[in-house]
Amino acid sequence: MVLSERVVSGRGAAHGVYSRRSMLRGSLATVSAALCPLAAGQPVLPAIPGKPGLKVLSERPINAETPAHLLDDPVTPAERMFVRNNGIPPDTRDIDPLNWTLELAGEACARPMQLTLGELKDRFEHVTLALQIECGGNGRSEFHPPARGNQWTTGAVACPRFTGVRLKDVLEYCGTTDAAVYVAYEAADTHLSGDPTKQPISRGVPMHKALEAETLIAWAMNGEPLPPLHGYPLRLVAGGWPGSVSGKWLKRILVRDRVHDGPKMGGQSYRVPCDPVAPGATVPDEAMCIIESMPVKSLITHPRSGSRQERAKPIAVRGHAWAGDLGVASVFTSIDFGATWQPADLNEPANRLAWQQWSTNIAIPTLGYYEIWARAVDENGRSQPLVLPGWNPRGYLNNACHRIALAVA
Repeated sequence: MVLSERVVSGRGAAHGVYSRRSMLRGSLATVSAALCPLAAGQPVLPAIPGKPGLKVLSERPINAETPAHLLDDPVTPAERMFVRNNGIPPDTRDIDPLNWTLELAGEACARPMQLTLGELKDRFEHVTLALQIECGGNGRSEFHPPARGNQWTTGAVACPRFTGVRLKDVLEYCGTTDAAVYVAYEAADTHLSGDPTKQPISRGVPMHKALEAETLIAWAMNGEPLPPLHGYPLRLVAGGWPGSVSGKWLKRILVRDRVHDGPKMGGQSYRVPCDPVAPGATVPDEAMCIIESMPVKSLITHPRSGSRQERAKPIAVRGHAWAGDLGVASVFTSIDFGATWQPADLNEPANRLAWQQWSTNIAIPTLGYYEIWARAVDENGRSQPLVLPGWNPRGYLNNACHRIALAVA
């Protein structure tokens, strides 16, 4: 994980005492819910058309996550991709997508201009990349004390294949001045209040991320026009960073001469304490740092948690692993609660910033209840923690080892 804008005036006072028991409570509750889904006691919200099996967390704005076993595909299908909104999506049913206009502006934009989607397609090289996107709050439900916000478990992550043009090519075309520091977006979604003068979200990235070859202005996903919930007709994709920087329904690109100050950039949004704090601490805004590259993480997509397996043959176990801007070096599994670990086979990514598939076969020694744990290590040698990482007020960056529960008969 990488943080930026380190401005610290003091740590928040501790309001609780760290305990391993409290940090594990959320993880164990997740496993219990897998074995006894009805015990979770969560209300069931209406399903999203075209997205069977996704769990809807909120209706206004609409947010939904994908159960781990439905994320087994190497390339995430549109119907399996999680939904994360801050506002109300625009009605784009009757638009002419080729006439959708993108404005290039900002204090450090040398030649402000407007380009239609048709002009983007005609003037710039087309690029197709598999890019991993994860909500910064994925795993929030496990934090204790609880953090407010959508209570994501493990399913706010995906890796579709996007087609578009490189943001850096467009920035070179309009020109940037020596004062350029950040690149931000503005979008066509509507604030929940309905006030047209307010934006639900407008975030950005430093110039070095904007100029990466993998940062795209995209119009297609998996060879089809972007689905309406995923930004049709145009969006940003900055893989490996919080999904909130990959703005949907893209209308403006701003080249800023400062760290962007749009909605959800300041305060405590998509920020964590610059220094570790005790669970429940009050942290002042000036002691919070912007989240940049996401931490190393893995997901078990097969078998399904809560399933019953036969002891007679080895169990095929597989999943994905990713590490923000970095690659994954290795993945390990454990069936004895982390006492011992066995290496798994790990595939190379389809391209930089795509997740990586891993697989192994596990022999279960006796009958009974088992948990399979997965742990990834990035190319810099940093491993997933076995328990929840440092608590933070908004419940970001939970990359604790994923675990599933099995009954072996």
